[in-house]
Amino acid sequence: MALSDESFPVRIIDDKEKLREVNEIIRKEKERISVPLFYYIREKRREEILTILKKVRKEDKVAKTQLSEKLSNLTLNPITGIPIFLGIVLLLYEFVGFLGAQVMVEFLEEKLFGELLNPALIIIFENFIHNDFVSRMFVGEFGIITMALTYAIAIIFPIVLTFFIAFGLLEDSGYFPRLAVMGNKPLKVLGLNGKAILPLILGCGCVTMATITVRTLDTKKERIIATLLLALGVPCSAQIAVVFAMASALSFKALLFIFSVVLIQLIVVGIFSSRIIKGHSSDFIMELPPLRIPKISNILYKTAMRLEWYVKEVIPIFILGTLFLFFFNEFKILVIIEDIFSPFVVGVLDLPREAARAFLMGFFRRDYGAAGLFQLQDLGLMSKVQTVVSLIVITLFVPCIANLFVIIKERGLKIALMIFVFVLLYSIMIGGITNLFLKYTGIMF
Repeated sequence: MALSDESFPVRIIDDKEKLREVNEIIRKEKERISVPLFYYIREKRREEILTILKKVRKEDKVAKTQLSEKLSNLTLNPITGIPIFLGIVLLLYEFVGFLGAQVMVEFLEEKLFGELLNPALIIIFENFIHNDFVSRMFVGEFGIITMALTYAIAIIFPIVLTFFIAFGLLEDSGYFPRLAVMGNKPLKVLGLNGKAILPLILGCGCVTMATITVRTLDTKKERIIATLLLALGVPCSAQIAVVFAMASALSFKALLFIFSVVLIQLIVVGIFSSRIIKGHSSDFIMELPPLRIPKISNILYKTAMRLEWYVKEVIPIFILGTLFLFFFNEFKILVIIEDIFSPFVVGVLDLPREAARAFLMGFFRRDYGAAGLFQLQDLGLMSKVQTVVSLIVITLFVPCIANLFVIIKERGLKIALMIFVFVLLYSIMIGGITNLFLKYTGIMF
């Protein structure tokens, strides 16, 4: 009864005097202990279970352990598991950041689109389409071909391709559930448990889909905290890939700094939200699949499915977002929006005025905004410090419009608006603080 809501004793006890006695016992117990009663009872149950297990469980020592079991144990132990995780991040950085973001992007953006397709299509529109408005719509500054398709296919697609391959490799190996077990204790500090790491990992694929999977968490408090953290600092696959790409042009030190700042914000916001949001966390139970060598067929199938999703879902949004920007630019609305945001972008963040446009695109899709920043870096319009600050802000920036709609559907309009406003203001604040910190410390990348 102490673990249930207040109405439960009323439903099972008819005698008012006994009900008062029960409530008085519960009240005194709550006053006696220093931790929440549900947590105290849960820990006592766990201790009793361990005591019983020690009495009845018999462990046979096995002379030889399979290699997969040894590796599994290494990934579960924080002493070895954390270095393994950092090593995986480093390999991911090299695979996505070098092969995808440099070699493949350089060929597609500079050679295929930059030297062949875009110049040829511009000539065709100039000579055969005698309508300036239509020409600007397709091959202008905010053209469907010169901007939307160039971003989506030449810049984002090769980066996403390499990321999906790497993600599928880790997924099929059975590593992610082990990461959940290893992350259970740290996540408790944030008011979550190891089960929450799965939506957070899925958020590295698509934050919108991950927000839907948050409903698998057991308590309302956990669902709100996980939704907030996903909206704040978990970048989707395409955005991670662009961050890798831009950071690889600087140094691995820059990448570590960016993700360290983002991780610190997730921890800080998680700790404070776990204290502010009422409720409690649930117990963590998870079945571990065997650690295995990934099957090439599985990886290829999953990669193909995700690329199909990218082509069907993401590229149309790139085109739609570009059309919005095109009409905003045609009717001078874009200038007004830039004027509104430029005091924050230029004054607080010390970024070029054009970055306001990238952040606006980030509302349609975060990776679209990141791609806009990628172009600014490619054109040499941002210094190394500005690049780092811009990537931190776009990573912590407001959820994209699709994710916002899902948050409204899952958590309600009130909570969704509170999350949106908080994330917007918080991202600008952290960007400004980071900018001042880098300037006064003189840290170079």
